[in-house]
Amino acid sequence: MGRSGHSRVSIKTIFRGYDRVSRMGGTRYPQNRRPRWSVKHIKQETYLEPEECKTRMRNNNKNDNSITGYDLKLLYLLTMLNVLNMVDRNLLTSFSAYIVPDLGLSNTEFGLLTGLVFLFFYSIMGLFMGALADTVNRVHLITFGVALWSALTAVSGAAKGFVSMAIPRMFIGVGESIMTPSAMSLLSDRFPPDRLGFAAGFYYLGAPIGAGASFLIAGYLGPLIGWRNCFYLLGALGLLLALVFLTIKEPQRRHLGEEQESGQSMRIKHILKTALSAIPKSRALMLTMAGGTIMHVAVGGAFFEQLWFVEERGYERAEIAKITGWLMMTAGVLGAMLGGIGGDWITAKTGLGRPIILAGLILLAAPFLLALRLSPGGSIWIPVGLFFGLLQFCAFPGPTFATVQELVPPQVRSTIVAATILMFNIVGLGIGITFTGIAIDAMVAAGWNQPYSVAMLGSTVIGFLAIPLYLFAGIFYKDEMAAEVG
Repeated sequence: MGRSGHSRVSIKTIFRGYDRVSRMGGTRYPQNRRPRWSVKHIKQETYLEPEECKTRMRNNNKNDNSITGYDLKLLYLLTMLNVLNMVDRNLLTSFSAYIVPDLGLSNTEFGLLTGLVFLFFYSIMGLFMGALADTVNRVHLITFGVALWSALTAVSGAAKGFVSMAIPRMFIGVGESIMTPSAMSLLSDRFPPDRLGFAAGFYYLGAPIGAGASFLIAGYLGPLIGWRNCFYLLGALGLLLALVFLTIKEPQRRHLGEEQESGQSMRIKHILKTALSAIPKSRALMLTMAGGTIMHVAVGGAFFEQLWFVEERGYERAEIAKITGWLMMTAGVLGAMLGGIGGDWITAKTGLGRPIILAGLILLAAPFLLALRLSPGGSIWIPVGLFFGLLQFCAFPGPTFATVQELVPPQVRSTIVAATILMFNIVGLGIGITFTGIAIDAMVAAGWNQPYSVAMLGSTVIGFLAIPLYLFAGIFYKDEMAAEVG
């Protein structure tokens, strides 16, 4: 008996009855083959209070499908921050029809501001922030990131040209690079594997809601108070939400050994080495990353969509911003939930990987996307095509990041999420946005008819190449999980 009058159990015994199969320091089991704790292994050694023991067991027992009030609160707050993240990230795109002429930007300069200027720092720093999230207090790290990008969003509102907009955009990328790797790590520690797709999909509701909200702000609020005041207002809101999130308690990490539990975390150098060596060992993971990269090349071209609507389809800039915003809200939310819940269902029923659902949705959306690019202004196929395009893209995050979480060692989850984001943004969006801007300027200089339309069509067709990649990713996932069971 301990001093409190309760029986105490050893932390070591919590791990003693667990039949481990290590994979680069982590443990993964198929859902129907996960072992349970055994009472017989409990011994009197180093002591823990009963409640703490329960917490340790809940955090490490993957058969526990319970979701607590704390879990939901954490999910809601992370989703809210992701909404703000996406609002701030998309402000430049949603206000493009205002900002480009106001600052006298070329298509190439606009492409750099929305592309490499932001994405290089966002993606490169994200890799290190992901590794940092595997070692430090993630709540404090996210709070810092939200405060940083919010303050610099406000600073962006005072920009006078390309350079004065580019500098804060660089460091906004640093702040936003913290969000998703840290958030996915937190969610993986609190949600059971068979609900992780739902959690990831719900978190990524922030993407369509936030992006849609940025267009609605441009359409409704922009004409009233101007784009600069919108930047100031959203920066102040972000600083307030950072203070709110600071009240959250950091949850215990799953699957960490005693050294890491006592604060002796893996060094960042070792984390990076372990993470990068894990990627080539899974064909399903590599194909999932490749499919996402191709999709982001196509999305990069769509960054010029608002300019295309105004310049070549005859829409008024506030009007098309409103249309885009509402469609992104509806189609995006539906897509995010479809990707998250549908991916979980497909994996549970068939054993195939979640990327299968993405292959099917892109195939479904393909004819509508082609109709969108080829239709004249005012055609019904423009909102219909936008709807299906947003549906298939916003379904992407849940299955993708849930797959990544399942196929990598637990102690480097944040790092590999960050590496995945780096691929999507530097290679995918970086190529898509930058080369689309350069191509449009070149076609304008050469006197081409409808250069934006040509560029939009080209990037859309490139996105279709993701279909076979996601198809085989789903198939290889099933093979890899079967091999592990064997």
